[in-house]
Amino acid sequence: MSHTPLAAWLSRLEAAHPFQIELGLDRVLSVARRLGLDRFDCPVLTVAGTNGKGSCVATAEQLLLASGKRTGVYTSPHLRRYNERVRLDGREVSDELLCAAFETVENARQGISLTYFEHGTLAALQLFREASPDWLVLEVGLGGRLDAVNIVPPSVAVVTSIGLDHQDWLGPDRESIGREKAGIFRRGVPAVIGDRDPPGSLGDVARAVGARWYAIGDTFDETTASNGAWNWRGCSADGSAIVHEGLPAPRLLGSNMACALQALALAGALPDREVLASVLSCIAIEGRMQVLRHRGVECILDVAHNPDGVRSLISRLRAKPVPGRTVVVMGAMRDKDCEGMIALLRELAPECFFATLAGERAETAPHLASLLGTADAARCHGSIAEALGAAFQILTPADRLLVCGSFHAVGPALDWFDEQREAV
Repeated sequence: MSHTPLAAWLSRLEAAHPFQIELGLDRVLSVARRLGLDRFDCPVLTVAGTNGKGSCVATAEQLLLASGKRTGVYTSPHLRRYNERVRLDGREVSDELLCAAFETVENARQGISLTYFEHGTLAALQLFREASPDWLVLEVGLGGRLDAVNIVPPSVAVVTSIGLDHQDWLGPDRESIGREKAGIFRRGVPAVIGDRDPPGSLGDVARAVGARWYAIGDTFDETTASNGAWNWRGCSADGSAIVHEGLPAPRLLGSNMACALQALALAGALPDREVLASVLSCIAIEGRMQVLRHRGVECILDVAHNPDGVRSLISRLRAKPVPGRTVVVMGAMRDKDCEGMIALLRELAPECFFATLAGERAETAPHLASLLGTADAARCHGSIAEALGAAFQILTPADRLLVCGSFHAVGPALDWFDEQREAV
């Protein structure tokens, strides 16, 4: 058992490789094979996409658990604790187990250079190998074709959506990005598509590799009735129709949950209606349309960090207006489309407080403010905590607060709200 603390391991991994991102499978696959981590006996659900991966993963996880299945789940990034990335049977793994897995990977790599994400992915797979769950649910970190998660062949592959993000790595347009995300497809394996207007490259790759195509709006779909009830239709692997109508409205975005249901249906693991009705409306994830109240103000925290994510967020907020104004607290990374996000937010909330997030990739608050078209220094702050403190100087119970722009904005915001509650 490793005696190095988790924080020390994470610092070591961050410093061990010259690049934060280095796409490619040769290095990580070589180490995985030494440890027997490139194949698993249980079914594997792999989820890629620009937005909605976390919601799809959480839905599949909770439905499998409710069906009595033991699960191993890997996601990224984390909001507040690295442990969030690796869950066994719905629970975050301990520091001790993570450190032991990091050490196992370290001893096996034998001089092969691994990025922070690659080392962490192998450590998660090592923990899953030891735990022998009934199902693995794996979230792709970046792209798909060359992502470390893709060393494990899926039993079902899901692509939730295709949007413009990580263009320096995945290509300049949706066609290029779609081609990279389609890299998780395999011959004879179902490919579940949650994008209602998928780029042609997704279908091209599916046909080229011989993946079985299931697209939202075609072989499966979801709708919300006028009374708020949720309806889902899909099919089993033999093509038999499955319909569940009048389910309680889910908290998460319906299209992402629909993908999870279709994926499980194709694997013969979709629970019965009773389980769906009791579980779907209860599934929530920290930082995804999360609702808090502070000083009587409704606070929405969402990790939307690209224009497509912000557009979806705004649509959901407009469907539930508040009497007063919406005030935004935002921080973002420099490699994101900050201008595109702020152009959308400007229509919703001209009152914005910007924060410079921690880390070298962070965009500065003054630059974010300049994109809004304001030179008001009072709206620029050195941290999310400072921006929240300033925002609550003007908020009233009739207003709504929105925190968005990055995982690195929502995580510190959650910490701030915890501290405020503890101080009362």
